[in-house]
Amino acid sequence: MLAELFAVMAPVLAGAGLGFLWVRLGHPYPVDFVTRLVFNIGTPSLVLASLSGADIDASTFGRTMLATSLVILTMGATTFIVARLLRRPWRVLLAPMMYPNTGNMGLPVVLYAFGSAGFAYGITIMVTVSLFQFTLGAALSSKGNPLITLVKTPTVYAILIAMGLLLTNTSLPPWLANTVDLMSGFTVPLMLITLGVSLASIQVTSLRSGLGFSLVRIPLAAATAWLIAEWIGLPPLAQSILVVQMCMPVAVINYLFAQRAQRDPGYVASLVFCSTLLALFYLPVLLAMLI
Repeated sequence: MLAELFAVMAPVLAGAGLGFLWVRLGHPYPVDFVTRLVFNIGTPSLVLASLSGADIDASTFGRTMLATSLVILTMGATTFIVARLLRRPWRVLLAPMMYPNTGNMGLPVVLYAFGSAGFAYGITIMVTVSLFQFTLGAALSSKGNPLITLVKTPTVYAILIAMGLLLTNTSLPPWLANTVDLMSGFTVPLMLITLGVSLASIQVTSLRSGLGFSLVRIPLAAATAWLIAEWIGLPPLAQSILVVQMCMPVAVINYLFAQRAQRDPGYVASLVFCSTLLALFYLPVLLAMLI
């Protein structure tokens, strides 16, 4: 079992470690360019490549999105309690509570732990979290119109196309399927490398607070995801993946949102760093319970 769990975690550690060491050795890394590449080309291609040929019916797809949405909203509601417990402003903790790293850490873990059969569920959860991040998250961190952000997000259109294919039980033309499959290949590796680069670049100011937040959030997220999945009636595989995805560390993008809104970005950086570091210990245990 330990060898199997290490096989799941090793690609994640290797990818993130590569990015971390790359920056620490003084090499340049075009974070802005890579981020735009992943968000505008890689992620939409990954969504289409995974969902268009996925063995998941439209009903299960919809219920997985619904369950994910309910978990996100429930975690958002509990932020007020956690904020009082940790004596921090709720506005600072809201995004870290709601948006785990379901992309550049969650997807690789799901892929290597559950295989291609479970990857479609991982993608479904990731795109649902992304929709919340780039609508509600954008609205809370800036004065801009979140609808404009939504319209300009290619992943949204990829989701709509994939849902249309699922509902009509059709597939992409071979030339297009091969193209998006090829383009999606760089997405997960770049996600992991960029995660390592981001962790190496942020300044951590409060390790104890970050650790305390993680110890509160992780059990709460696991219990919330499990109960909501049971209530909605998700298949066991989807239920396990929902729990794993919702227990991922705090997403790096939350630090970017905090930086833009000037809401204690140093503290949010500590949440990202500590929760990612702690994941190396609790994720193997969680996977051992669910696989």
